[in-house]
Amino acid sequence: MAWTPALVIFDCDGVLVDSEPIANRLIAEALSKAGLPMSGDEALERYRGGKLTRIKLRVEEDLGIDLGEHWVDDIYQRQFDIFRRELQLIPGILDVLDALDRAGVPYCVGSNGPLYKMRVSLGVTGLYERLESRIFSADMVPEPKPAPDLFLHAAAAFDIPPEDVAVVEDSAPGVTAGVAAGMRVFGYAHDSGEAPLVQAGATATFLRMPALPGLLGLG
Repeated sequence: MAWTPALVIFDCDGVLVDSEPIANRLIAEALSKAGLPMSGDEALERYRGGKLTRIKLRVEEDLGIDLGEHWVDDIYQRQFDIFRRELQLIPGILDVLDALDRAGVPYCVGSNGPLYKMRVSLGVTGLYERLESRIFSADMVPEPKPAPDLFLHAAAAFDIPPEDVAVVEDSAPGVTAGVAAGMRVFGYAHDSGEAPLVQAGATATFLRMPALPGLLGLG
């Protein structure tokens, strides 16, 4: 018998909205300027799913430099400008949310990004009003992904035990967090490829969003 979750937690960037290429291109530009040359693809591979404040600390330690207190905010502001012009939904995600609604399965967002970033990214793509009361940020918990704190916090808000929760992630840190939380993790591998998600412990991987309802037992 197919397993159906009592709650689905979606990552935001790369799962709901196609923001990862934009965000990591700007991170690559900022890091190259700081003395750590890399391409957008390299930044995407190295930092996918990471919290930007933690990326900043890691780079400062690696390079022995101070990127300045406004480095993160400056990157976010540049992201927002491009988001408002270019950001699109992940193809098929609206049909997935509709299928969950029809099945009566609640869902929410669990992202390492700050709430103000999600207000922009979800707002310009038309999802914010649909998800407004169900958005969880790593800023709400002690440790971001790959720690399980965020996913456990979201599940507790719905009073649903971890073993009844499905997590949808596109990054190895996100998959690691879901596995550590004791949840089933479904890896959206369209951009990252299946190997890193499987290695991190994903229950299943898929390449196109329309495949997700079947994996969740929704028919």
